[in-house]
Amino acid sequence: MTAEASEFRAGFVSIVGRPNVGKSTLLNRLVGRKLAIVSEKPQTTRNRLLAVVNRPHAQMVVFDTPGIHRPEHRMNERMVQAAVRSLDLVDLVLWLVDINESLGPGDRHIAKLLLRADRPALLGINKIDSAPKPLILPKIDAYRRLFEFREIIPVSARTGENIALLTESLTARLPEGPPLYPEDFLTDKPERFFVAELIREQILSQTHQELPYSTAVIIDSFKEERNIVRIHASILAERPGQKGILIGKNGDRLKGIGTAARREIENFLGVKIVLHLFVKVREQWRENNKFLDDVGMIDVAKPEE
Repeated sequence: MTAEASEFRAGFVSIVGRPNVGKSTLLNRLVGRKLAIVSEKPQTTRNRLLAVVNRPHAQMVVFDTPGIHRPEHRMNERMVQAAVRSLDLVDLVLWLVDINESLGPGDRHIAKLLLRADRPALLGINKIDSAPKPLILPKIDAYRRLFEFREIIPVSARTGENIALLTESLTARLPEGPPLYPEDFLTDKPERFFVAELIREQILSQTHQELPYSTAVIIDSFKEERNIVRIHASILAERPGQKGILIGKNGDRLKGIGTAARREIENFLGVKIVLHLFVKVREQWRENNKFLDDVGMIDVAKPEE
């Protein structure tokens, strides 16, 4: 970075919102590569994910957070806590909403959380590529009554429409100061985290109903050799019947999950992968705090500077 500290802006931004509004798609768009897994199913994001977005005169450290919803399990409680606690750790908040969703009690709850956090906030109205343009102004008016936003910007994280404008508006409101991380620093998560997430993304894609939400992925071993990485991973289910569904007839579903996940992992790591998947039953893992700690389901914390 060549800009003087007085000309440079750097700070933390948290992307919050209800489930399935496109937070992870937006994060990937801002970063310029796939970091967060994406699915049409709600509650895809379980952990907070830090990503560094560098621009010529600014560095924006972005938290992608789980969707704020009414939790049904201990795991979901911790997911929501991670999102809510992120509000106290950042300089700026981006509340993302789906233009196709009606304003409801969940939105009013998020507005109260923003008021309590007392942080400046922008509103991003996402998925404008999938809605008639005349719908935008009424949606802006509806949300403007909930909270005093610094700016409201309609965007499409999928197509990139207005993302440059959103980035400019966010970085312009960051505090003045030097970069918080080296220019080549992208995220605080290890490679094992992303490998587990890419496997889980394929479970979300290839299974239905409750099953994706009652599964977790554990990396048992991650061995780097000269031109290859050998990975053993366990997929956890809560009931024996779910194990059978994950394996499928003659092992076909597990093979399909593994093949698709291996391709994604190879693209992410840039090396050849040998992936071995195993399915195990761990009853009520979503209610077990120790297990949730072990698999990284922890509350968001501001990184040490």
